[in-house]
Amino acid sequence: MHEIGVRETVHWFGLTFNIETLHMTWLTMIIVGVIACLAVRNLQAVPRGWQNFVEMVILWLHDQIDAMMGSRGRFLAPFIVTLFLFILTSNLLGLVPTMASPTNDLNTTLGLALLVIVMVHVLGLYFKGTHYIAHFFQPVPVFVVINAIEEIAKPITLAFRLFGNILAGEILIIVLLKLMPIWMPIPSVLWLAFSIFIGGVQAVIFTMLSTAYLANAIKESHD
Repeated sequence: MHEIGVRETVHWFGLTFNIETLHMTWLTMIIVGVIACLAVRNLQAVPRGWQNFVEMVILWLHDQIDAMMGSRGRFLAPFIVTLFLFILTSNLLGLVPTMASPTNDLNTTLGLALLVIVMVHVLGLYFKGTHYIAHFFQPVPVFVVINAIEEIAKPITLAFRLFGNILAGEILIIVLLKLMPIWMPIPSVLWLAFSIFIGGVQAVIFTMLSTAYLANAIKESHD
């Protein structure tokens, strides 16, 4: 019987690792790598199959990057595209029987959120120097407290939004499968389709919010 929220752990050098999350994370990375390889294996002027899907994703994300970041943003395109594909694949992986989404583990979503926020501050200091630090004290120095709370809240809200939605979807699928008789698959199928939709939406939301945060750090005022 599958226990919701209970994961197999291993202990190594005094640290505890969620082995199921690690396995699913590596599987997600392999799947994303395979998709990328299939998309570029036989490039054609008129894209088809995986190339068509990946090109649609990349072109859409490039449009968002240009609109939100301006001329400086294109160098972040590989990171943002990879982030989106990783989160999307992770979200959908848990819909496969006997598998769990890496993003239904708060450790994964918090790690992704902290990665984005660290990049925001590093890039902000690189591109804007002391002006980036100064903006935390605007419009008056006392606002540094409010701005600091906002910065702390960003990774927390990013992580919990993704984690909560994916975990709730998987829990409801498990409950429906246990409650519905085998001859009544329609409710489960409908919820599965809705969960696929939610998985895609959550990947878009996480990626767009991350792009917006990065844009604030690197975008020039006249872009």
